[in-house]
Amino acid sequence: VQLQASGGGSVQAGGSLRLSCESSGLDLRTDGINWYRQSPGNSREFVGLISARDDTHYAEFAKGRFTISRGSARNMVYLQMNNLIPEDTAVYYCYSNKHWGRGTLVTVSS
Repeated sequence: VQLQASGGGSVQAGGSLRLSCESSGLDLRTDGINWYRQSPGNSREFVGLISARDDTHYAEFAKGRFTISRGSARNMVYLQMNNLIPEDTAVYYCYSNKHWGRGTLVTVSS
């Protein structure tokens, strides 16, 4: 079982990025998926989730700016991030069914 987050990069404040989480060995349509992030010197924090029933829930800082959605493939979930701010700079991880994916770095410059 593997989870892999990708799509990170460097953007200026106000920009957008779409992160992807791809699984092998997990059906993300039945397991649901969580996104977390960790910035330097800080603990990992919850960003949002999409449940097996497609319910979504977001941390306060993500509401109105971030959107989690599913891809047409059973093993893909996306995190669309808009209006990024420097405080969003972090390594972003996906998590499902007790499995952590390898993170992807997002850097937002002012």
